[in-house]
Amino acid sequence: GGVQHLVHRRRQAAAPRGVVDDGQQLVLGGAQPLVGSGADGIVFFVGSIFFTAAASLQHIEAINADRGPADAEEEGTGLRVLTIEPGRIDWWATLIQLVGTVFFNLSTWDAMQSGLSTQQENRLIWGPDVLGSACFLIASYLAFAESCEAWGRWKPGDREWRIGALNMAGSIAFGISAIAAFVVPSTGTVLNLARVNGFTVLGALGFLLGALLLLPEAAEGDAEASAAAG
Repeated sequence: GGVQHLVHRRRQAAAPRGVVDDGQQLVLGGAQPLVGSGADGIVFFVGSIFFTAAASLQHIEAINADRGPADAEEEGTGLRVLTIEPGRIDWWATLIQLVGTVFFNLSTWDAMQSGLSTQQENRLIWGPDVLGSACFLIASYLAFAESCEAWGRWKPGDREWRIGALNMAGSIAFGISAIAAFVVPSTGTVLNLARVNGFTVLGALGFLLGALLLLPEAAEGDAEASAAAG
């Protein structure tokens, strides 16, 4: 998606696309009402783990990206796994996205538990889901705003812009799905199950298409690296 593309632009290296795609495909599978609720829960949880693994790799990639003269001074320090760099938009975007995936881990894990009351479902499942969706929306906004260079600038012919737009659309869809998943205390039923499943599918498709648009750019970067090495 857009955050992954933002990192890729800062560092011409292979991003963890396979992990992201696996997570998105599992989320798509879990959203389909084709198997039992227990199996659905497992699929969603496993998909969320793939998301977290990809987000962790993206954040590590972002904090190890070439930062110009600053990197020259720190040459030989090895791989960085934890930094504080509030002045970098890619640092913020990837960190917020990572936090969002952890909320999804918590939500999908608790969703597999049985015997929860309505209040527990809203607190343990719905709450983290909404927070995770909010994190994804913020991260997508940062990446999209950076790709636009000015918020709202229309550049559909630019691949970078299309990736950011798809990521943003996916985050909005996930947000709608999360809101619709609220369990109404008076009835004990989900507010709108059709929107939960439908917008979950649309959100995952948005992120998947954004990741696929990265493939040509990654191939170009690999070709340039090979040419430089040769």
